[in-house]
Amino acid sequence: MTPDLTRKLAAVAVAAALLAGGAYAWHRMHPAGPGPEFTSGNGRIEATEIDVAAKLPGRLQDIAVNEGDFVSAGQVLGHMQATSLQAQRDEAAARQAQAQTGVASANAMVAMRESDHQAAQALVVQRESELDAAQRRLKRSETLVLEGASSEQELDDDRSRVRAMTAVIRAARAQVAAAASAVEAARTQVAGARAAVTAAQATVGRIDVDLADSALTAPRAGRVQYRIAQPGEVLGGGGKVLNLVDLADVYMTFFVPEQAAGKLALGAPVRVVLDAAPQYVLPAKISFVASTAQFTPKTVETTSERQKLMFRVKAQIDPALLQKHMKLVKTGLPGVAWVRLDAATPWPADLEVKVPQ
Repeated sequence: MTPDLTRKLAAVAVAAALLAGGAYAWHRMHPAGPGPEFTSGNGRIEATEIDVAAKLPGRLQDIAVNEGDFVSAGQVLGHMQATSLQAQRDEAAARQAQAQTGVASANAMVAMRESDHQAAQALVVQRESELDAAQRRLKRSETLVLEGASSEQELDDDRSRVRAMTAVIRAARAQVAAAASAVEAARTQVAGARAAVTAAQATVGRIDVDLADSALTAPRAGRVQYRIAQPGEVLGGGGKVLNLVDLADVYMTFFVPEQAAGKLALGAPVRVVLDAAPQYVLPAKISFVASTAQFTPKTVETTSERQKLMFRVKAQIDPALLQKHMKLVKTGLPGVAWVRLDAATPWPADLEVKVPQ
């Protein structure tokens, strides 16, 4: 055997050994799994994120928490400057007091108009009595003239007196109608004044709500992930100040083949193994299975697997476990989620629940 041939055979043997070693290492790093009754998908630990934002535009006065702090629901996290709002409230309160004074004035006007109406009615009664007396006098004058006991001049005077009293009564009745209209107008002013009071009260209430909203509070318990703004910055309406993570709502999203998706049910158990803590097996439950298939995102699977239609699945981590180990929860950690395709199949020993004590 020539030296060249010997060197070539040695090189082939080394290459074969390297390929065999590489294949063995790949199989050790990518185990086949517990069997065909199980399937898995890669994913990352995620949690519900909440942005704490300013309701109204303004200057950020202070922030009371730092990144990484745990906060409880309703806890005050910061304040927006409320000087302008307080001035607006003072103005609205003054307008409310003015409107209440307007109601009192309008009620007094109604009382005065009602008094005028009553006086006009009394005047009508008086004029009607005077007309009745004038008519009686006229009848007597007519009788006396026929008997020759009175002059025609007196009869004419009595007739003029009756006509004058009739005209006076018409004028008095017109005054009664005008006084009644004035009463209705005054009552309308009362209604308008009361509406102004209601509007002023609503304005004060709205500004009170805005003042309360100037205190930025946590909508739920969680951990501060980012401080997006700093004290002194001017923010627009809806400007973000903090980003919170709700550590009681932690889940992993992964993908399974279309053949396996039809066998998964909501509430079915899931086992999650994180790359950072492979010694633990975390319990979870399926909380969502997509109703339509999609191509797996590039960041999740290999190029060949991306050609397959997959279904997105969401596994919710046990809330009781999260509550117990709140400070250990980290989002963004990669891992593997295992699911059973046959509920009757027991979990293998290496996928039995193992959690931190």
